[in-house]
Amino acid sequence: LKDHEGLLECFEKYLGDTGAHLALVGPSSEGVADDPEGPAVQSRIAEAWGAMPRDLRRRVHIVALAMKDFDENGAMVNAIQRRADIIVQKSLVEGFGLTVSEAMWKSKPVVASAVGGIKDQVIDGETGILVEDPADLEAFADALRLLVEDPEMAERMGAAAKERVAKHFLAASRVADYVSLIGLVEATADANRT
Repeated sequence: LKDHEGLLECFEKYLGDTGAHLALVGPSSEGVADDPEGPAVQSRIAEAWGAMPRDLRRRVHIVALAMKDFDENGAMVNAIQRRADIIVQKSLVEGFGLTVSEAMWKSKPVVASAVGGIKDQVIDGETGILVEDPADLEAFADALRLLVEDPEMAERMGAAAKERVAKHFLAASRVADYVSLIGLVEATADANRT
């Protein structure tokens, strides 16, 4: 469960002075049949955006991705992530965050809620910044400001993020783990036979 509304409020309250841009990216509500609240959420986001001061509104981009063509959707997500300097995953609940690993693979630092599988993906202070309380807008703002104001730190974290994905989350590294495990099991079985 993502919190786009909270991120919009965070940006308006705490980050308006940074000159940064915010892209709120998610699926178009028409393309997600199992999300009955989607249209209402998108409506609230559009209303909140419309109420923002004009100069701030120019730096907030709401992107509703079409879900009919998965290749087109994937290309759009890829392009947006590659253009971004920082990826934010402000989730209230999350399993393994595919968005997080995709961003890390593209050498992007991630600022994310310390929930679910995200805690296994992001190493706090090394590959990104984890925020303990997903509702703490000021903590998200502090983490984002730190990376916005220190692009060298953001670049270091992004490089470490890509390395982490390469070592721990790509299929090739998983295959190597399985081969090692199978070898260990076979060696143990051989030892038990003798």
